Amino acid sequence: MIIKASAALRNDYSAISNLAKETNEPIYITKNGEGDGVFMSMEAYEKREQALNLRAKIIRAEEERLSGAKTRSIEEARKELRERAASV
Repeated sequence: MIIKASAALRNDYSAISNLAKETNEPIYITKNGEGDGVFMSMEAYEKREQALNLRAKIIRAEEERLSGAKTRSIEEARKELRERAASV
């Protein structure tokens, strides 16, 4: 975990930005010794968003399955995909 004071962000943004890009990890920013925010590279943020979106889709699918929604076996899904691909 990388922790930096808000003064470091204010006084040396380039170094903090480079550190975020190099480590690909969030940098926790403190103000008066208390957690205040998080700084991360755009790449790390986009990866995190993709992971969260995928997680949400998986949870939604699992909730649908548990509520009795129709499901397919792997074989059925593969067959359906092959049929769709053949019709394109």
